[in-house]
Amino acid sequence: MSLKSSSVAYRDKKYAGISVSEVDTGAQLVAGLTSTLEPDEALRIRRKIDRHVMPLMCGDIQIMDKITLGSAAILGMQQATHLTMNELGTAFYIGYILFEYPQNLALQRFPVGKWISINIFTWAIALACHAACKNFHQLFVVRMLLGVCEGSNTAGFLIVGSMFYTRTEQTLRVGYWCKLPFANDRQTQVISGFVSFGTLHIHTSGFEPWQWLMIITAIMTMILAILFWFLFPDSPTSAWFLTPDERVKAVQRIKACLLTQENQTGVENKHFKKEQMIEALTDPKTWLFALLSALCNVPASLLNQQSLILVSFGFNYLQTTLLSCIPGVIQILTVFSAVWLAARRPNSRAYVGAIYFVPGLLGLLLVNLLPWSNRTGLLAGQFLAGFPVPAFVLALSWLNSVTAGHTKKVVTNATVLSAYCIGSATGPLMWKAQYKPRNHIPWAVIGMCDIACPILLFVIRAILVRENRIRDAEPVDDGEEYVIERITEDGKRVKVKIDKEFLDLTDRQNRDFRYIL
Repeated sequence: MSLKSSSVAYRDKKYAGISVSEVDTGAQLVAGLTSTLEPDEALRIRRKIDRHVMPLMCGDIQIMDKITLGSAAILGMQQATHLTMNELGTAFYIGYILFEYPQNLALQRFPVGKWISINIFTWAIALACHAACKNFHQLFVVRMLLGVCEGSNTAGFLIVGSMFYTRTEQTLRVGYWCKLPFANDRQTQVISGFVSFGTLHIHTSGFEPWQWLMIITAIMTMILAILFWFLFPDSPTSAWFLTPDERVKAVQRIKACLLTQENQTGVENKHFKKEQMIEALTDPKTWLFALLSALCNVPASLLNQQSLILVSFGFNYLQTTLLSCIPGVIQILTVFSAVWLAARRPNSRAYVGAIYFVPGLLGLLLVNLLPWSNRTGLLAGQFLAGFPVPAFVLALSWLNSVTAGHTKKVVTNATVLSAYCIGSATGPLMWKAQYKPRNHIPWAVIGMCDIACPILLFVIRAILVRENRIRDAEPVDDGEEYVIERITEDGKRVKVKIDKEFLDLTDRQNRDFRYIL
């Protein structure tokens, strides 16, 4: 453990004076407090946080654009701009992966809410520019810009979630903002489908339905950017909707869980720590989660292909637009049920995630083995293929819960989300013209991913179980305690004790940390 400190003797106890920059920001609020937080008050604070944080996270339509590309294609964009869908899908993720590490570092350096808002605002402008694009090259540039902006989204939500909620609470809440109709690229199929259906009925000379789709979604995103700027909090220590006393209680609520080993992940630290970055990049579980993230998202290419596949089944454009809503509804239900099960049954994330691959594999068999004339069976198989989505959602909340140390968390998130980009970028390249109409090769690749992902879930679980057993066998550490200097209202400098859990330690450095499963 690398901490800048100077040890002092005080009443036969060894204390270490810690620089304020080294500790968690939450420590500066609750250091020296001895009062306990009543359960009813803690519940009231959590509900107030839910009312102000979750609606914005669940209402984030920024990433709906990945669905609008497929919808716009069947609304006339593909013919008007002579675009190649696969390459455009990849362009988005090129921008995402190139800027994922810079975006995560910016999220640590700047106020989280404001940084996300700036990215959403830029996103809206780029989205509106789609309507003015006339060729592939112009579209390629604006889609790369969209990828750059989205890099702040998921990472920022994971960071904010870890500040406001305990590890147990995060599982449900990651599911909430990943599953609701406005909250995730997989679930925005519902909203995008209805918006697309509406634009089919707009008849204007010189402005096609796909252009109206881009303008409408850009306006929606612009409104969202404004809401985020004024309403989305940066951390519990500065949340506008909490009184000064409630801010202390919000951190105390996390502290109460820290002391029972439920959390042990702290709140926030704005200082980049090189040793935590190195630890993140050398931690095996970082790369196991990264591989899982990549393989889970190769099948996500179905999102961009969904409308085109349904058209190939023989449905017309109106039918396809409405049918595109159904996978979103299915995935809302599967993600909701998965996070509910994982929250209700402790240490069950790997098992719950693995279960949802079974119907996915069944869907692959139906799509590949049924005769082409059986539209009902092919449609059912197509919808079942989306069932494995909860595995990635559970992996995100699990990753956030087994990683401590703010810099380590930022670097780990960037690594895993970069892997997500790689999987999402390579997926669209499978869908080549020579494989149509049955697309056996892409479906076979998706099948291999659906087999590998449950195996990875169990491997990660086994490693974490082993590490917990090692720590349980170690002697309890009753080492030195830590203090920071605080200036009182009358200008005096006093030293106050802080808990070990607020030292911004990583999960490796803090041997009291236990990995949840």
